[in-house]
Amino acid sequence: METFASFKVGGQKIYGMVHLPEPDLTGTPKPQHGFAGVVILHGFTGNRGGDHRLLPLLSRYLAERGIASLRFDFRGSGESEGDFSEMTVSREVEDAVAAFEYFKDLPEIDPERVMLLGFSMGGLVAALAAPQVRPHRLALWAPALPELWLKMLPGGFVPPAIMDQGGWPISREFFLEMPRLNPLKAAGQFGGQARVFHGDADKTCPPEYGVRYAEALGCDCIAIPGGTHTFESLESTETLYKATAAFLLGG
Repeated sequence: METFASFKVGGQKIYGMVHLPEPDLTGTPKPQHGFAGVVILHGFTGNRGGDHRLLPLLSRYLAERGIASLRFDFRGSGESEGDFSEMTVSREVEDAVAAFEYFKDLPEIDPERVMLLGFSMGGLVAALAAPQVRPHRLALWAPALPELWLKMLPGGFVPPAIMDQGGWPISREFFLEMPRLNPLKAAGQFGGQARVFHGDADKTCPPEYGVRYAEALGCDCIAIPGGTHTFESLESTETLYKATAAFLLGG
């Protein structure tokens, strides 16, 4: 079952979609204390749809295996309120925490088994949010590091106001905050079950990023053969889904 979700952060509405398993279709009985579930965080300039429907298809794949999920658009992205020029990583961490609490409180969800999955910059956000929300399990897909955006600065200088990045208005505050962020330190403070998944052909966030996160988390980094940053082949996507579902199910 798929239903629209809406909650507020800082007076602005965030919109998303909740996916719930349907026991009659999957043959899996509904757990007594509710479904295990995962909150999914999209990447930079992305939305809850993801590239080539990567995230909706993930949610449906997981629902067929008994795992609920919440996909949502960060403020200023997708259909949520706010402007992209207001976006900073700290704001997205606030959104992620609010989404986690919203999802955890749904009557169909087991609050003790709510997990967190972040893709690209969503992986950076998930790492920063994890010590606060304490997810049952933490999964990172091709997680980004702050240095990725610092390379965008012309001559190494922060823009005086808004930078036009392919039609996306990126604020001065976004760049000023980046050097102060330490997602690897936050990952090291998590201490729970975690796993990193990274395409071995990723040219946006090199596989080395995934290895660094895995070292900080004390977990495995699973290489997805032929996987680009957005896992843009049917084979790499299927491999990613299978490996992710196995981890979220306790493997």
